Amino acid sequence: MFNSSSRVGGAVQTFGAVGRTGRAKPGGMATSEDSVSSWSCKQVAQWLQEEGFGEYVKLLCDQHRLDGPSLLALTEADLRGPPLGISVLGDIKRLIIALCRLQRQNQTQLEDLDLWTKDCPPAGLSLGATGGEWKCDGADRRYNGGDRLSNETELRLRNCDRSGYSSLNHAHTNERYRQHLAGRLDPEVWKTIMSSIYVFFVFGFTSFVMVIVHERVPDMRTYPPLPDIFLDSVPRIPWAFAMAEACGLILCYMCLLVLLLHKHRSIIFRRLCSLLGTVFLLRCCTMFVTSLSVPGQHLTCASKSYGDSWGKIQRALLIWSGCGMTLTGVKTCGDYMFSGHTVVITLLNFFVTEYTPRTWNLIHTISWVLNLFGIFFILAAHEHYSIDVFIAFYITTRLFLYYHTLANTRAYQQSRRARIWFPMFSFFECNVNGPVPNQYHWPFKKPAFMKTLIG
Repeated sequence: MFNSSSRVGGAVQTFGAVGRTGRAKPGGMATSEDSVSSWSCKQVAQWLQEEGFGEYVKLLCDQHRLDGPSLLALTEADLRGPPLGISVLGDIKRLIIALCRLQRQNQTQLEDLDLWTKDCPPAGLSLGATGGEWKCDGADRRYNGGDRLSNETELRLRNCDRSGYSSLNHAHTNERYRQHLAGRLDPEVWKTIMSSIYVFFVFGFTSFVMVIVHERVPDMRTYPPLPDIFLDSVPRIPWAFAMAEACGLILCYMCLLVLLLHKHRSIIFRRLCSLLGTVFLLRCCTMFVTSLSVPGQHLTCASKSYGDSWGKIQRALLIWSGCGMTLTGVKTCGDYMFSGHTVVITLLNFFVTEYTPRTWNLIHTISWVLNLFGIFFILAAHEHYSIDVFIAFYITTRLFLYYHTLANTRAYQQSRRARIWFPMFSFFECNVNGPVPNQYHWPFKKPAFMKTLIG
C-alpha cells in the first residue's frame, strides 16, 4: 500500500506543472505537442506510476489497454464496477481526485472529444455553489423519485448534476447521453406485436386442446371426484365462480389502466403476453397428458364428441371468443390439471403491483385482495381441485419472478445456458438494459390538464 500524503502531494505538483506549462515534470511525458488525449498505454502507465498507483498499472494498462482518451473518460463508476472492480475505497477516491484534476487541466481536449460541455462536465464533476470551482461528486443516481436504485448501466452513465436540479432528465443536457438513455428502453413495438401474435396463437391452441380434453372426460360413475381437504370441508357456493371471474375482470381493467398510462407500456405488454402465452402453453401440455376426474357431482360433465375437425374448430372458436369464461356463456370440462383462472388473476395482480410505485399502497392492497378472493371463490365454487389452484399460483409466481430477475440483472447475457433454455426471453429482452422505471404520462394530446397532471 502506498503513502497517501506523498501521493496527493505528487499529484498537486504534477498537475500544477501541467496546468502552467503543459509539460509534466518527469520524463517529458506530456508536452504541448503531446497532449493527454494522445497518450499511449505506456504514457498512462507512467502517469499512474508517478501518482503512486503503480499496483494498478497491470489492471488498467496491460489488461484493459487504457490510453489517454479513455483515461480522461474514466469515472468512479468504472473503477467500482465490472470489469475493473477496484474494492479499496481509499484508492478509488484518491484516483478520482487525480482524474478530476487531470480533466480540469485538459478541458479543451475533453471538449474536442465531446466529453465536456458547458452544462455537463465528465467523471461526476459538478459546479460548486459559488460557480467558480469544479469538484468531485460521487453521489449515486436514483430514478423514479427514489423508487429504486440505478443499476450498473445508470452508474456507468452517471454524470454531472448542477445545483438546483433534482432529476436525471434535467441534469443530463448532453444530447448524446439523452439518446443513450432513450435507447436503453427502446419500446421495440415490432417485438410487442410478435408477442401479441404469440399469445393469440397460444390461446387458440389452448381452446382446441380443451375441446379434445372434453372428449376424454372420465365417466363420473367409474371415476368419482378425488378426495380433497378443502372441497370436502367447505360447502359449495353456487355463485362463487362468477365472483371469481368478476375479480379477474376488475384486475384486468386495473392492468389495462396501468398499461395505458405507463411510459414503457410496450415493454410491459410484451412481458405480459410472453408470460401468459408460456404458462398457457404449459397448461395445454399438462391437461392433454393427464385427464383428472370431475371435482364435483354438481358439474354435468361427460365425454362429448364434436364430430369432424370442423366441428372441433367451431367449438374452439366459441371458447376462444368467450375467453373461456362462464360470464360469456362458455362451459368447459376436463381442464383440471391447473387452473387457468388462477393463472390470469395472479399474473394480472403481479403486473399491477410491479409496475406501480411502491408508495401506491391502496392499489397494491386492492390488487392482492382481488387475487386472494378470486382464488377462494374458485375453490368455493368447487370448479377446481385445491391442487389445481396451488400449482397454478406457484408456477405463475415463479415464472414471473424468474423472468423479472433475469431481465433486471441481465444475467442471461453471460449465460449460454439461459439463452439456450429461454430463447424467446433472450429475444424479447436483449435490448432492455436493466429495470423498467415506473414513469407515467398521458398518451393523448387532450385533455391538456390530464397531460399536465400525469406527465
